[in-house]
Amino acid sequence: MKIIDGGVTAAKGFQAASTAAEIKYKGRTDMAMVFSEVPCVAAGTFTTNVVKAAPVRWDQDIVYNHQGARVVICNSGIANACTGEEGFGYCRATAEAAAKALGIPEDSVLVASTGVIGMQIPIDRIANGVTAMAPNLKGTREAGLEAAKAIMTTDTEKKEAAVEIEIGGKTVTVGGMCKGSGMIHPNMCTMLGFITSDVDISKELLQEALSEDIKDTYNMVSVDGDTSTNDTVLLLANGQAGNPKITEKNADYEEFKKALNYVNTTLAKKIAGDGEGATALFEVKVIGAATKAEAVTLSKSVVTSSLTKAAIYGHDANWGRILCALGYSGVQFDPEKVDLYFESKAGKIKIIENGVSTGYSEEEATKILSEDAVTAIADMKMGDAAATAWGCDLTYDYIKINADYRS
Repeated sequence: MKIIDGGVTAAKGFQAASTAAEIKYKGRTDMAMVFSEVPCVAAGTFTTNVVKAAPVRWDQDIVYNHQGARVVICNSGIANACTGEEGFGYCRATAEAAAKALGIPEDSVLVASTGVIGMQIPIDRIANGVTAMAPNLKGTREAGLEAAKAIMTTDTEKKEAAVEIEIGGKTVTVGGMCKGSGMIHPNMCTMLGFITSDVDISKELLQEALSEDIKDTYNMVSVDGDTSTNDTVLLLANGQAGNPKITEKNADYEEFKKALNYVNTTLAKKIAGDGEGATALFEVKVIGAATKAEAVTLSKSVVTSSLTKAAIYGHDANWGRILCALGYSGVQFDPEKVDLYFESKAGKIKIIENGVSTGYSEEEATKILSEDAVTAIADMKMGDAAATAWGCDLTYDYIKINADYRS
């Protein structure tokens, strides 16, 4: 597998465009389009929140009940959530505008929105944005980069990833972009993500690959404990790589899954590290758990602990908060067997052994915790299972950002 510089336009046959439609923001782009030159098989995973935004309901129908997806249209600023039938109608109107501008079927158009909940989107501006983007579609690196910027809300940086692999003697590319900074919690998918690939694969296996990979990537991210109404990850595959079509779970399928996992893991960590107001990526690795399910529960419990997140912000090796979070996770374990380490670019230190302090150096621990990416490793000594969750520190700025988000 070769890591390359790129995003949604890295794969063959994919183009992107962006525009400033002034949906909510002024002086910046706020709409993006990702287009395939040929029909794609599409897979998707969506929010588990009972309150589902109109684009989520629209995309679920397209992904599950139709063939040949061609384009994704995303706007930032307004979420089109809690907008009733009027909001759902705007999804259809967006698809109609795209069908007219691109000469494609309406049921091949996927839509996504992110931003403030409860406001109706200005459909005239959305339609004008679609019309403006269509003739400007390009397969260049720059086009993909600008599309990644256009879907940002409170994100402080664009989020992209891409890799190349070899399947059947052909180069296959997987690339993607995502947005996510607040209202992020591990419950599928806590963000918007758009993944493209030129792999030739059946729709059934594409969906299975995505659904399985979500469990260890986006579902292991938490910024603030809030699961969004708009969470969506879409995966499009157009077959342009020319590889032997993947129709069974063979070595080619496993190779594709590795590439997909790398892209999704990279994007998930970018979301965690760019949490609203965050100064550090906080990674929690649980090892030695009795089962994978218990390892997942334990790691999520720590990464979502507000007191632990605050300690990470203060570069404070307050290990009692971590042991406490493990203890209320619902998983049964022997606290007198647990070892805990902190690790970063500055080094690694063992904080507790068999449930009690090692008498570590506070100065060394603070140095390790002062980096922009910090890992806590908890060895439960119960078995061989492991899981990793990603989050961020909790800062004053998180409150500031969300106290006046609508203003």
